[in-house]
Amino acid sequence: MTHVSDGDTLWVRPQRGGAPRPVRIDGIDAPELCQIHGETARAALVGRVLGQAVQVRVRRHDDYGRALARVSLRGQDLGAWLVSQGHAWSYRYRGQSGPYAQQEGQARARQLGLFRQGRAELPREFRRRHGPCH
Repeated sequence: MTHVSDGDTLWVRPQRGGAPRPVRIDGIDAPELCQIHGETARAALVGRVLGQAVQVRVRRHDDYGRALARVSLRGQDLGAWLVSQGHAWSYRYRGQSGPYAQQEGQARARQLGLFRQGRAELPREFRRRHGPCH
């Protein structure tokens, strides 16, 4: 793992070599960098994985060319870890609560991370109201 863009996107160098490639962690939505808790979420991911070998299981590619993948570190699902620590939401789609709804519920109950102050806003709502950060 070579670089972390934000709380749900990292750059991974393929095991067989070559340039690092962007990977978005599937199933989560972390705050935008300019949003409340955005830098904190990024720092948590950096502290957890920077320089480490991660396992990537690509599901598909998004509109930006990033691989959407389940990412794990020594067998631990990073999406589940980020949500359980309050650094991201379980990704909601068409009324579904997402793959990490249980972890999100526990983080909310314990008021961890972005759930601590109750002012956190889903990234898509933030972008709709303020536009992108950059």
